[in-house]
Amino acid sequence: MTPAPGPLAAQSDTPRAPSTPPAPVPGPQATPPRTASAPTAGRVNQKARTRAAILRAVQDLARDGAEITMPSVARAALVSEATAYRYFPDLVSLLLEADTGIWPDPAEALAPVAASTDPVERVGYAAQVLFTGILARQSAVRAMIAASITRPDAARQRPGHRFALIDHALAPVTDTDPEALAQLKRDLAVAMSAEALFVLTDLCRLPPAEAIASATQTARTLTAAALHHPLPATAFQRHHPR
Repeated sequence: MTPAPGPLAAQSDTPRAPSTPPAPVPGPQATPPRTASAPTAGRVNQKARTRAAILRAVQDLARDGAEITMPSVARAALVSEATAYRYFPDLVSLLLEADTGIWPDPAEALAPVAASTDPVERVGYAAQVLFTGILARQSAVRAMIAASITRPDAARQRPGHRFALIDHALAPVTDTDPEALAQLKRDLAVAMSAEALFVLTDLCRLPPAEAIASATQTARTLTAAALHHPLPATAFQRHHPR
C-alpha cells in the first residue's frame, strides 16, 4: 500500500503565488541644478513699454516747453527717478535717443529750394528750418546744452543737425576754393546755432520771429561775403533799417 501523503507533501504540491517585492521606501530626491532663465516675453514687453514711456515723456515736455530734467521726465513717465536712470545713465543719453527721428532729412527739409542753385537762398532757407526747429523744441535743446556744456566728452555727442543742413545747402557750390568753402562752413556752424539764437531771444530780447529773421540774415550775409555773391534785401531789412 502506498502511504497517504503527509502535510509536508500536500504543502509542496500546492502552487505558490508569486511574491510581490516590497515597495521602495521614498528617500530624498536630488534637486536639479538651477539655471538662469531667460526673461519672459512679458518682462521684455514691459521693459520696452517703460523705455518708450520715458522717451515719450521727453518729447511731450519739449513740445510743451517745460523744463526737462531726469526728475521731471520720471514724473511725466509715471516711473521713479531710479527707474529712469536704469534705462538711461544720464540726461544726455536720454535726450540723444529722444532726438532720434525728430528732425527731417536735409534733402527733405530743403525740398522747397531744391531747384535753386543760389547758395545765399539755400543757406537762408536752411537757417530758417534750423532755427524754427530749435525754438519748437527749445526746452530739450537748452537741457542738452546745460547737461553737456561742462562735460567735453558729452558735448561731443550733441546732435549736429546744423552741419548736415549746411552741407546740403552749399552742395551746388563747386567753383570755390576748398579751404574758403571749409571756412564758410565753420562760420555758418557758429552763426547757425542754438547758442546764437538764444543770444537774440534771451539777451537781445527779440521776439521769436524777429530772432529767427535776424539769425537767418547773419547766415545769408556770411554766405554772400564768402562767395562774393550779391545779397538781396530781405523783409527783415526793409522793416528794420539801420
